[in-house]
Amino acid sequence: MAERLMKRTLAIETIDAIGQEVLLAGWVNTRRDHGKITFLDLRDRSGIVQMVVIANQQQVGAEDVVEVVGLVKSRPASMVNPKIPTGTVEIEVKKLTIVSHARELPFPIDTDGYDINEEIRSKFRYLDLRRPRMNRNLRMRSRAAAFIRNFLLARDFIEVETPILTKTTPEGARDFIVPSRLQKGNFYALPQSPQQYKQLLMVAGLERYFQIARCFRDEDPRKDRAYGEFTQLDMELSFVTQEDIMQLTEDMFARMVAELFPQKYISQSPWPRLPHKEVMATYGTDKPDLRKDTNDPNELAFSWTIDFPLFTEQSKDDFYYGSGKARFAPSHHMFTAPHADDIPLLDTDPLRVRGLQHDLVLNGFEVGGGSIRIHQPEIQNKVFELIGFSEEQKSQFDHMLTAFSYGVPPHGGIAPGIDRLIMTILGEPSIREVMAFPASSGGATSVMDAPSAASTEQLAELGIAVIFKTK
Repeated sequence: MAERLMKRTLAIETIDAIGQEVLLAGWVNTRRDHGKITFLDLRDRSGIVQMVVIANQQQVGAEDVVEVVGLVKSRPASMVNPKIPTGTVEIEVKKLTIVSHARELPFPIDTDGYDINEEIRSKFRYLDLRRPRMNRNLRMRSRAAAFIRNFLLARDFIEVETPILTKTTPEGARDFIVPSRLQKGNFYALPQSPQQYKQLLMVAGLERYFQIARCFRDEDPRKDRAYGEFTQLDMELSFVTQEDIMQLTEDMFARMVAELFPQKYISQSPWPRLPHKEVMATYGTDKPDLRKDTNDPNELAFSWTIDFPLFTEQSKDDFYYGSGKARFAPSHHMFTAPHADDIPLLDTDPLRVRGLQHDLVLNGFEVGGGSIRIHQPEIQNKVFELIGFSEEQKSQFDHMLTAFSYGVPPHGGIAPGIDRLIMTILGEPSIREVMAFPASSGGATSVMDAPSAASTEQLAELGIAVIFKTK
């Protein structure tokens, strides 16, 4: 692109530049030919503006990238377009330069795109993201993350990044493992969540931690769960009660909805706190849709589900817990604290023990979960025993038990899923509609041909051999 002699003007800024000559740059959104006059809509990050081309120009097509020098003029009253913010102006083109031509697109991008094959959309995701709906979704997600960050920083939280390369431990789903080049035969794991690190930060005395964290789980995808990786708001606080955590979360998201999504409204406040036993008996699910009118796209019905059983009966699917001889599996995770009144039941009737778990529900989706954590080593060891951990499995958590021997405060937190929360607020049908480059339902990464085979040289350097079993 040639050196500019003028400062670039965005499409939205032209409404305040009537009578001025401006430089615009962006994509040709549409082209309309009317004899000797051609109308081009130029699109940039701020929106679109109409350009009028009178003189003969180079052949320009949809999605070509162009630079335009032109005069901003008021549209005649009969030609005003109230559907766009720049509908009162148009640009009389003096010079148009084609920066790069675009091939014919594999699908239209001026529709909502729901009817287009998802595999094709994923392959050409950089084109799919030009779609106004997708552009809006990413912008709203960005604004929501900024709101959350500013809200928590203003309340004395500290943002801390925790490691991505960490230790494989049995926490609830299959780990993604990464081979170590420097310690051949050993493996890192990508974190399913920063669970252990955030608890160690409470031992460190930070008291109020948060992180907008990337998490990795090798589990089957659903419409509200992406395969492989996702983003969550991770919060942990010391010297708090369960109610403190719920009130803070409620205040944060109520304010966020009011500021960022003013067309939406929260139908109940304060948000209902529903015991697990009661909600299952009433609704048959622990994530009920409490909207008064499920056909109202602007209604948001938040609620809390609490008093979950601390344990469930262990099944063959609980491959990550115990030695296969134990009867119990954690309902949430193995660090959730029991209700104080139920601690004696750990020795007599573990299935009756209630956990201090709290799940945040919105319109029938679980959008966050958390708990008060166990901070007493003897209770943590008892939970390990009940879920059937061997001494070897317990040793995987020696670092935590050692840290807890140096004075650990009572603490707890919550981890709302940002992808799922924005999906639900916007009323999107799938979590992938609010992610820039989601993996497909089969685990393939958008645009990139991943996963892919490693080269022989890479495997040799890592000390790894790949063996394909034949039936």
